[in-house]
Amino acid sequence: MRFRFAPALLLACLAFIAGQPAWAVEPPAHVALRPVINMLSGPREDADVVSQTTYGARLLEQDHKDGWVKVQTDDAYLGWVPQATLRGLKDTERYPASTEPGRIVAVDALAANVYLEPDTTRHAPTLVLPYDVRLERVNGGKDTPRWLEVRLPDDRRVWIQTGDVRTDLKPLSLEASLDLARRFLGVTYTWGGASSFGFDCSGFTQTILRSRGIIMPRDSRIQAAWSGLVPVAERELLQPGDLLFFGKEPARITHTGIYLGKGTFIHDAPQFHPRVQITELNDPSWSKLLVAMRRLK
Repeated sequence: MRFRFAPALLLACLAFIAGQPAWAVEPPAHVALRPVINMLSGPREDADVVSQTTYGARLLEQDHKDGWVKVQTDDAYLGWVPQATLRGLKDTERYPASTEPGRIVAVDALAANVYLEPDTTRHAPTLVLPYDVRLERVNGGKDTPRWLEVRLPDDRRVWIQTGDVRTDLKPLSLEASLDLARRFLGVTYTWGGASSFGFDCSGFTQTILRSRGIIMPRDSRIQAAWSGLVPVAERELLQPGDLLFFGKEPARITHTGIYLGKGTFIHDAPQFHPRVQITELNDPSWSKLLVAMRRLK
């Protein structure tokens, strides 16, 4: 009789043989191959959207079923995505593969076109990528002041314009991150959205803090309780960059935004004009719902 091991059991056995505890073995890893991928609550197309992941993101497999993979993002968020939108990574493989300074660039535009050749007119874009997608420069000597050759996670070599990327990947200052937040003004509200193609409120806040090198939880209710924040006791004590949380009561937080100073905050609101916008904190429709204020430790 032949025994068929489940993947998790096989990993545990291999870990035991290697003298490691089973929990020390990292789950299989994948890389995202679509500009934006909806993460769903279950392995079916009509399941609720819970979040998103973006092109080139490294995702850890937690389960799989019928052409779907349950993945975990770098902020420990879980959701199901179609297996066809992923490429499995080998045990030692990473994307981008290089950690050499200057080899990695990040999309700095809200939407950046990627082309098969360094020309905007001969072919339609191969991909349109959202803000902060990381790409690996080929450095094959073909770069020009206008164009960079980059390698995609599926190993294709393509071109992106230098004006659409940044090479300085250091975390932004508080002031620079608030300037970035303003750049997203007008980006549409999208439930579960976590990219410059469409945010929800907590996805927007998380993106701005990520620009400062801070990985915080995904959902607004959990963000408000996160240990990386401390309470701000009074509105008069608010400072630019503080986080605001809204709801009918502290235990039922449903919305978040970022204080800009001078009585205004920036947020991605789902109602009236669903987009990233700046609002007066004393606006009655929001002021009465403010239930928590937080500051980074």
